[in-house]
Amino acid sequence: MSDPKAMNLRFPDPAQRAAIAAAARQAGVSMQEYILSAAYDRATAVERRFLEGFKASMARSGAAFAAELSSIDAGTEQRAAEQEALRKLEQQERGHAA
Repeated sequence: MSDPKAMNLRFPDPAQRAAIAAAARQAGVSMQEYILSAAYDRATAVERRFLEGFKASMARSGAAFAAELSSIDAGTEQRAAEQEALRKLEQQERGHAA
């Protein structure tokens, strides 16, 4: 009787089954372990590729936001001039209100 914990490995292509069985024998593991290991390796490779793409996207977004902020963000001199203009405007308003 077969092991109830074993995967049911059915392959419609006998050549595919033979190739996987040979690869598993060469690796010194069962077909089930070989298939699960290959699936895990594939999944982690996809995950790594996704994370690399995500990190690259975040870097591009960060650079875009940094560039946008630097074009919007006024320099120290400009901020000082704007604050001075605001002070003068407030003084004029107080003078007219009195």
